[in-house]
Amino acid sequence: MMKTKLKLFEITLFPLLGVLMTVSKIALEFLPNIHILGMLIMVYTLVFGKKALIPIYIYVFLIGLISGFNVWWIPYLYIWTVLWAVTMIIPKKLPSKYRFIIYATVCSLHGFLFGTLYSPVQAIVFGLSFKQTVAWIISGFPFDALHGIGNLFFGFFIIPLSSVLKKAVDKLY
Repeated sequence: MMKTKLKLFEITLFPLLGVLMTVSKIALEFLPNIHILGMLIMVYTLVFGKKALIPIYIYVFLIGLISGFNVWWIPYLYIWTVLWAVTMIIPKKLPSKYRFIIYATVCSLHGFLFGTLYSPVQAIVFGLSFKQTVAWIISGFPFDALHGIGNLFFGFFIIPLSSVLKKAVDKLY
């Protein structure tokens, strides 16, 4: 396995991107489950590839530090990585019009499936049966629907924002 060294620019930029995720989440907390995290994760992944995990996990750590490391936080250790991984496997050579729709759809699906992705930890920690877990997912679906709709809206900004960030990074390197 080839090791990838971080450049000084990345050591400076990645914490800023993680803080941007944290601030954006806090700023939009007045809206139920609507935020730009999915969009930012996909943008970072398109621009930085596997290195995008650094700002993602800086965000995860910061949000735990701010809100408390508790049971609710445990799924954050994997739930954002799912979106990163799916973004990584989407072919980059697709025509723009397809990528535009695919990225927005993937971002939206992550929001719609958030409760389902979250549920294994809930089931384990609280000893829920399969039926109870399904009931927990169903009861949270209205919030997941808002999450998915918000992610769809913000998902349409993934291509333009990743293009702008890529150009800015290329200029600064």
